Amino acid sequence: MNNVWAACPLRNEEEKMEKDKPLSLSADPFSVWADVALKTCEMMAASAEVIGHRAGRMAVAGPIPNASDQSEFALMGREKIEAAAESARAMAEFLMTMNRQLGAQAFSQMLMGSTAMISLAASRSVGQSIERQGELVRTVTESVITASQLPNSAGLLAQEAVKPIYSRTKANARRLGRR
Repeated sequence: MNNVWAACPLRNEEEKMEKDKPLSLSADPFSVWADVALKTCEMMAASAEVIGHRAGRMAVAGPIPNASDQSEFALMGREKIEAAAESARAMAEFLMTMNRQLGAQAFSQMLMGSTAMISLAASRSVGQSIERQGELVRTVTESVITASQLPNSAGLLAQEAVKPIYSRTKANARRLGRR
């Protein structure tokens, strides 16, 4: 059977991705969603290959499949359940990590903002007040930049959700393609 997923134009991106990179909420949203789209494209092509192989195998096996066919058909259902559970676990881990990081960032930003406001309130001269207003503006700007990184988390969550399903689909296409 030909390797359909090889037609995906960006398939070599998989090798460029690091396996266990730390969670970064500041990832470029275009890159994040492009990766999700690439993985989905490859997954769809590999799925078509696997479905074609298995459907052909079912047609040939007929109403009384042999032991090898029965094993392969049972594997189909088990793999789907395992991949879905693994995807759910990966999303839960991501959300827990993200919540911890967001909480730490929010607390840090709150402390910096409070410090800057108290410092401004305690100014003893006009010059000191102007200088501390500038520090408060920098702190608030930093908080806004940090908050603007949050929308990327949806794409990062989608990446985590797709990984287990993607890897199983590609492994099946490789395994069944050798037969």
